[in-house]
Amino acid sequence: MSAPDAPYPYADGYNPDLLERIPLYSRLVLDIGCGTGALGHAFKRRNPRARVFGIEGDPRAAAIASRRLDGVIAGDIETLSLPESFSGAVDCLIYGDVLEHLRDPWALLRRHAALLSPTGVLLASLPNVEHWRFAARLLQGGWRYEESGLFDRTHLRWFSQESTGQALAEAGYAPLDSIGRVFEPEQGQRFIAAIAPALAALGVDRDAYARRALPLQHVWRATRSPPARLHLFSTMLAPVGGVSHVRVVEPMQALAAAPGVEARLTNLRDLPALPPDAPRILILHRPALLGDQGLATLRAVIAAGFLVVCEFDDHPDYIPILRHPEMHNFRAVHAVQTTTPRLATLLGRANPEIAVFPNAVSQLPDARNFTDPARLTLFFGGINREADWPPFMPVLNEIAQVAEGRLRFVVVHDRGFFDALASPHKIFHPMLDYPDYLARLAEAEISFMPLGDTPFNACKSDLKFIEAAARRVAALASETIYGEVIENGRSGMIFRTPLDLRTALARMIAAPDWTRGLAEAARATIGERRMLADQIPPRLLWYRDLWARREELHAALIARIPAFADIAAPGRASPVLSA
Repeated sequence: MSAPDAPYPYADGYNPDLLERIPLYSRLVLDIGCGTGALGHAFKRRNPRARVFGIEGDPRAAAIASRRLDGVIAGDIETLSLPESFSGAVDCLIYGDVLEHLRDPWALLRRHAALLSPTGVLLASLPNVEHWRFAARLLQGGWRYEESGLFDRTHLRWFSQESTGQALAEAGYAPLDSIGRVFEPEQGQRFIAAIAPALAALGVDRDAYARRALPLQHVWRATRSPPARLHLFSTMLAPVGGVSHVRVVEPMQALAAAPGVEARLTNLRDLPALPPDAPRILILHRPALLGDQGLATLRAVIAAGFLVVCEFDDHPDYIPILRHPEMHNFRAVHAVQTTTPRLATLLGRANPEIAVFPNAVSQLPDARNFTDPARLTLFFGGINREADWPPFMPVLNEIAQVAEGRLRFVVVHDRGFFDALASPHKIFHPMLDYPDYLARLAEAEISFMPLGDTPFNACKSDLKFIEAAARRVAALASETIYGEVIENGRSGMIFRTPLDLRTALARMIAAPDWTRGLAEAARATIGERRMLADQIPPRLLWYRDLWARREELHAALIARIPAFADIAAPGRASPVLSA
């Protein structure tokens, strides 16, 4: 161990491939060799209610981690006795670049198997002893240890992809999969090309060697017993306004971290062939399944053994193409998922098999606003709000004139709103991609969210509120939709009339600390009630239940669409897509 006053030798960072594989719904996470707690801290932004504990041998790193995690035990993991409360309760057990430092990692793995809950997952990242740089150094006669990295002088054990899987199996785990983390692939390929004649002379396939030698590390997943398999695939519209990210990208990423679940984006041309009895569900994101062509599309995927779910989040009666009498979006699928109870009622007229998954936040990012109490920024980033804001523009201009430079405006997409603002303190952005949109929102202190009281708007979700609240931005919102989720005067401000807006905005500008309190209360509410982490178990439960009831659901589908009577129920069909 280095001297007490020496600097901590490792960077304050984390392996993003480990973070992506921690099941989002984990209630108890144990990070062995947690360092400064960066990985656990990042996970707690995704699941604030998770309890994350660390074990760390370096007391300086442990002291830092103890300020980030729910608890840290400092000491030698090979000799420590862990609390009895961990036994059989750990949902995710993490060894991030740890096993190679241990005297007997195999014994530790066997001992720790009892820590995992029945559905818990083990994650381990290890350096790859087959990495091409090992061979290059040995061939060039330049072997030497370094302070960190692949040639860390504290490495006691060495692992290949094959030997890691074998070690996990021998320790009593069911290895699930591994991924290789490849860095500097061009340099690696040049080395492999240079030794290609030697590989050929030895009878070693060059491509197979490249697959073994390019990864610097492997990240493994294992469980106590093989989990039930589920294959989830989803199409996605081109991202507009964040809905594609919130409804498709982020849920699919989170579902993919669940043991036994394959979840990924695809298109209809690239659906894989699977064994006939493999549980498989295809989610169609906002499709337009019109006429004979729409039925042909569905026929092909159902005949390939897929149970089909339609994902939709708008009032169908106000979208012209959905009013077509031969629109099959909802009737010709096995089930529907949506965002709000109102939409469930509407879409349920066409298909009673429906689930509501409200929009949710994938993480609570670090707050970046309220840095200057003398100035506040009002953000407006609405799409299709052109009919909603005009009644309130005179009040906005009046307040802007009185506040002068104390109130600034950031407007995304809506040029008409920007041009109507009679203030020199304004910035306009055209349509931004979703990360940039959220970055601009995070820099503001107030989010302006007007919605007129119309049947179409009444079926919208509260996405803009949860986006703002997660970033500690105070909501200034209409009663339509937002009055159901914002506690007026505590987690945001609700306005019904221009006079309400004048009163609320004036108070927010005059008392920035109070405004910050609104935003912090809203952020706390999101952390308690609207995290994606809380939604993954019910999603998985619903998808598995759909598959279990596939015969019943397919019979109901045929009753609605008799033309599908010749298609076998999912789980019995040919695994090859029709042309």
